[in-house]
Amino acid sequence: MNDRQAAAVTETEAQRAWARVRCNLRESAGARLFEQWLKPMELIEDGDPESIRLGLPSAFMTNWVRNHYADRLLLEFRALLPDVRGVSIETRIAAPVAIKLVAEPPAPVAAVAPAPAPAPLAVAAPLRPAADRPPLDPRFTFDRFVVDAANRVAFNAARMLAEPGVPRFSPLFLHSGTGQGKTHLMHAIGHAFLAAHPDATVLCMSAERFMFDFVAAMRARDTHSFKQRLRGADLLLIDDLQFIAGKDATQEEFFHTVNEIMSAGKRLVISADRCPTALDGVEARIVSRMSVGLVADIKAPDLTLRRTILDRKLADLPEAKVPNEVLDLLAARIHANIRELEGALNRVVAYAQLTGDSIDLDFAVATLGDVLRGAQRRVTIDEIQKLVSQHFELKPLDLVSARRSRAVARPRQIAMYLAKRLTTRSLPEIGRKFGGRDHSTVIHAVRKIEELRDQDRDIDAAVRTLMRELEA
Repeated sequence: MNDRQAAAVTETEAQRAWARVRCNLRESAGARLFEQWLKPMELIEDGDPESIRLGLPSAFMTNWVRNHYADRLLLEFRALLPDVRGVSIETRIAAPVAIKLVAEPPAPVAAVAPAPAPAPLAVAAPLRPAADRPPLDPRFTFDRFVVDAANRVAFNAARMLAEPGVPRFSPLFLHSGTGQGKTHLMHAIGHAFLAAHPDATVLCMSAERFMFDFVAAMRARDTHSFKQRLRGADLLLIDDLQFIAGKDATQEEFFHTVNEIMSAGKRLVISADRCPTALDGVEARIVSRMSVGLVADIKAPDLTLRRTILDRKLADLPEAKVPNEVLDLLAARIHANIRELEGALNRVVAYAQLTGDSIDLDFAVATLGDVLRGAQRRVTIDEIQKLVSQHFELKPLDLVSARRSRAVARPRQIAMYLAKRLTTRSLPEIGRKFGGRDHSTVIHAVRKIEELRDQDRDIDAAVRTLMRELEA
């Protein structure tokens, strides 16, 4: 069989697998979600049997599917095609490479490079010559990483490891909760290292991928090629080390790989969801090797950092018009996970595009619904009144009194604004908690503070400070 015939067979297998995957998605997602988000996906074939490419007609839809279905798509394809190493979700380009025919081809748009599938299934192939480079996300670079006290040590350590010359330390061990920026820093290291060493070999994979490839190599009785591929890397990036816990054979091979990389003076970056000493089920000798280098953690982002991240994300969506109060809402309510925060912004923008509605506070709340309620810490109106009165040196009773002097009225309006933003209470309920005031008074207060935040830096600073303290 020649190469062309082999490629045709592979393409047929991919098409059949895609048809099965679509049926499974239709059943599991439901008709409405499938029609709106998943049905527009098309299989894009390029003759690579180890990589599946799926195209969508807009960047908004691409981001949404990546955030919600990347893991599921990879699992579905692997169940049908075990050789598949990764699934990329892209914004479809105009070139006629899609299998499914459409009535009218989309207007040419710039291709968006696929983001890696969320851990632990994110996979990248080893560096190959010329254009076949490891699929490092072009958005994940050092200059696009928002630096703050929560991540400054990890950021500086990552930059130092990527610098030319003899590495000052290796390995670099990054740890944090899910969606805090570990993957971004790992890809940024890869980009910077390749910029300084264009001919270098870079290998980026998840710990699960390491395990999967190792087991496959043992079954094929070809562990030599597996070892050569990993130990020949100038930079090895392995994500989510916790997933090899309890896997004795995999840990044995991982230990020897780490030893070879370190002994050769090469660069090694490992990430996990906890520090090395807290990795239950991981051999002590591996933990000891990880601790030889530099261990850096990334803490959960505070309100200021989350707001800055949203501004940076919005810059990638120039056609989207998202008012500041909506960005403030997302930053205040979604505080555990940067990936979830960016996903919420993508969802609001995508729904606005699909419905034709303009984005405002009510639209964002209606669109996100359970996301906001699930992420929200249970702040009470009593807490808000107590903190606002302390901040402005008033008595809590002043906020519910009939006094109308500006020294009392303005803090009262801020408290009502925070109650609307940070609680699920209705407008009439908020009004009753402020001395039995009417819901129209609450509406006026909210609009007034929104207006003042754009005009008065002191008011805006006070609101930000209060929101930060309330969520702490």
